[in-house]
Parts: sequence; C-alpha cells; structure tokens
Amino acid sequence: MGEQPIFSTRAHVFQIDPNTKKNWVPTSKHAVTVSYFYDSTRNVYRIISLDGSKAIINSTITPNMTFTKTSQKFGQWADSRANTVYGLGFSSEHHLTKFSSCLQFAEKFQEFKEAARLAKEKSQEKMELTSTPSQESAGGDLQSPLTPESINGTDDERTHEVTQNSEPRAEPTQNALPFSHSSAISKHWEAELATLKGNNAKLTAALLESTANVKQWKQQLAAYQEEAERLHKRVTELECVSSQANAVHTHKAELNQTIQELEETLKKKEEEIEKLKQEIDNARELQEQRDSLTQKLQDVEIRNKDLEGQLSDLEQRLEKSQNEQEAFRNNLKTLLEILDGKIFELTELRDNLAKLLECS
Repeated sequence: MGEQPIFSTRAHVFQIDPNTKKNWVPTSKHAVTVSYFYDSTRNVYRIISLDGSKAIINSTITPNMTFTKTSQKFGQWADSRANTVYGLGFSSEHHLTKFSSCLQFAEKFQEFKEAARLAKEKSQEKMELTSTPSQESAGGDLQSPLTPESINGTDDERTHEVTQNSEPRAEPTQNALPFSHSSAISKHWEAELATLKGNNAKLTAALLESTANVKQWKQQLAAYQEEAERLHKRVTELECVSSQANAVHTHKAELNQTIQELEETLKKKEEEIEKLKQEIDNARELQEQRDSLTQKLQDVEIRNKDLEGQLSDLEQRLEKSQNEQEAFRNNLKTLLEILDGKIFELTELRDNLAKLLECS
C-alpha cells in the first residue's frame, strides 16, 4: 500500500526461454505499461507491469543488477530472485519519443539502482550499530544469524549465474582413350562425385532447417495477421466512440503504426520465404547435376571395362604372334642347317669330280 509509481513507459515485455536460455518468449501480445515503484516503508524500488490482472513483471531492483541496452529499441536485465531475464522492446521511434525511450528507461534503472545501493548501505550501517552492543555484551561468542543470502547465496552470485545464460545475443570425348588416361579420369570423377555428395548432404540439412524455419515463420505470420485483424477491429470500435475523440485518434495512430510495422514484417517474411524457395530450386538443380555426373561416371566405368577387354585381347594376339615368329625362326634355322649340309656335300662332290678328271 505504501508503493507509488514514479516513472512509467510502454513496451513489449519478453522473458528468456528457461529451457534454451537463448530465445526470447513474449509475455504480452501488445505493448503494456511498465512502471517503477518505490516502497517507502521498506525503502525498495520495484519494476512492475500488468497485462490485465496478471503481473508479468515483478522485479525488485538490487545494487548488483545491470540494465543492458542492446539496441535503440530493446533492453534487458537479469533478476536473480525470479531466476529469469526480462526484456523490453519499444515498438517504434514515434512511440519512444511520445512515452519514453530505452535510454531514459536505462537512465532511470541506473538511478534507482544507485538509490537501492545507498539504501542497502544505510540499512547495513544501522544493523552494524545495533548489533555492536549486543556483540560486546555477549563477549563475541554469538554466531551471525541466518539470512536469505547465507542460505541461498548472495544476489551477486545468483545474478552472475543468470547473466551467464542471458548474454545478448571439361567432359571427356567419346574417342578411344588409353587405359592409363581413362583410369585417371575415373578417379577424377570419383573425387568430383564425393565432393558433390558432401555438398548434397549440407544442402539437405540446410533445406530441412529452412523448411522448419518456414513453418515457424508461417505460424508467426498467422499470429501477426490475427493481431492485425484484432487491431483493425479495435480501431473500428474506437472510431465509433465519440466522447473520447482525442484519445481515440491518438490510439488509432498508434494502432495504425503498429499495423504498418506488422505489414512490413509480413513483407520481410514473404521475401525470406521467396529466398528459401530459390535456395530449394538451387538445391534441386545441384541434385540434377549430381545425377548427371553419376551417370557419366558409370559410362566411363563401362568404357574402361571395354578398354580393359580390348587390351587383354591385344596381349593374347601379341603373344600368339610372338610364338608364331619363334616357330618360323626355328624352321628357318633348320632349313639353313640342311642347306649348309647340302652345299658341303656338293663341294665334296665337285672336288671328287675334279680329281677324277685329273686322273683320267
């Protein structure tokens, strides 16, 4: 009852996914009011945001907390007591200048964090002053009382644990080739096929991931379309109200701005889907090229086998021709030996005839 709002802004509220500790999960469908509260009775500062009757932010500011502004439209801080990380997204520059900016929110966070630190130091000084007499009277034998920090660890330790998980984030011709050349070409095509298989596996994984992303984006697009329809209906309802014309026009401008942003987001998602379709077409073309190279490799292997058969046939013919030449040489040598014998006999016969002529 002693808390009072001292600063307010409007933003989209997110929390870190407790499972992955990486992805942001929206806790509000639209921008809600986020306020700083000061409790004068306990001398503490809190950040509170309600979505209807549900409290989506209830964070007590401690001296060890840090608000990190990751962009002009987004900031985050870790709450060790809630064991989570909160994020605030400001929808547009117009929204920032009208209500508050991420920079202003960060400045207020630093200001109230410093105030919380000073308040904690004062309370610790008071506790030390009040505990000093009792310690002196007890002779220094009393143990320190149990505190939440001594049981669960200090806020610095818990915030350090939470913050660690929440960092902002040329083809051959058909002429006959020599056997060695055809073997080299076969190895070349095998290496090319292995490369294409690796690329095909990568493209298949990317295609599966892209398909999953397309499904997720389609769900987001459906949610954006539902939000846009709801906003259009809301604009129509506000136009029917005449008693609050100025507020309605202002709210209408904000809703129109949000609708324009949603339409731009839809266009970007459609462009991303088109890019994914082009990547799928490219993957199919690479698959066709892989199939064509596989067929060519099979043709080269068949031709290689034909060349091996021709080479074996030529080797057999060469061996047969060599055997025939060896037999011909042996026959010719035999004939030469016979001819030499006949010549020797004729020579002896001539000599004998010459002696007979001399004697007669």
